[in-house]
Amino acid sequence: MNILITGATSGIGKQLALDYAAAGHHVIACGRNEQALAELERTDSAHIAGQKLDISDAEHTLQALRAYTDIDVVILAAGVCEYLDIEAFEADLFARVFEVNVVGTMRCVEALLPNLKSGSKLVIVGSTARLLPFTRAEAYGGSKAAIHYITRSLQVDLARRGIKVLHVSPGFVETPMTAQNDFEMPMQVSVEFASEAIRKGIDKNKIDITFPRVFGWFLKFASRLPQSWQVALSRRMT
Repeated sequence: MNILITGATSGIGKQLALDYAAAGHHVIACGRNEQALAELERTDSAHIAGQKLDISDAEHTLQALRAYTDIDVVILAAGVCEYLDIEAFEADLFARVFEVNVVGTMRCVEALLPNLKSGSKLVIVGSTARLLPFTRAEAYGGSKAAIHYITRSLQVDLARRGIKVLHVSPGFVETPMTAQNDFEMPMQVSVEFASEAIRKGIDKNKIDITFPRVFGWFLKFASRLPQSWQVALSRRMT
C-alpha cells in the first residue's frame, strides 16, 4: 500500500512510518523537521520518502499534497498542544492551536481528497482529551472536539464515494509533546503500543480507534454523566 502520514517526524506519526515501512508498505512521511525526515529515509530508503511539510503553510501544503495521486491510506497525525493560563487568558493561543489541529488538518484533506478513490482510507488523529473538560485544555481539547465532529460528518459525506473515514482517540502516549506535561498521565502507553493499536484499527476499518481501552472506556463513561458531575470530576483530578 501507499501510505501518507503527516506529523511523521516524531511521536506516533514517526512510529507509524517505521512500522508500515518495516511491513513492506511505501510511506510518504511528511513533517517540518528536515533532519528527522532525512533520518527516516536513511532508516529505510526503499520504503520511506520524506516530504517537508508545515500544514500551517496553506500554499505549500496544497501544492505539495496535491501531487500525490495514488494513496491508499492517509493518516493525519500532525498536531500541537498549548495549555491555557487562565490568569493570563490569551485568545491568540486558540488561534495557534486551531490553525494547526483543525485548519491545517483540513487543509490536508482539501489537498488530498480529489485524488482519493473508492476503498481509500482517511484516518484523522484526535484525542481522548475531547471527552472531558480538563483543566487548562480549553484550546487543545476544543480543537480535538472539533476534529471529532468534522470526522463524523466526513464519514457521512464520503460514504457515497466509498472512502472510509476513521477517527483515532489516543490517551496519553509517551512522545516529545507529552514529555512537556507537568502533571500525572495515567495509563500512559508507548508509541509502539499506539502504532499497533492504530494499525490494527485501520486494518479492521474501525471508525473509532480509542486506546488504551480501559482509559478510553472510563472517559467515555464519564462523558455521559451530567455536566455538573463532569466538572466536579475534572476539578478533583486537577
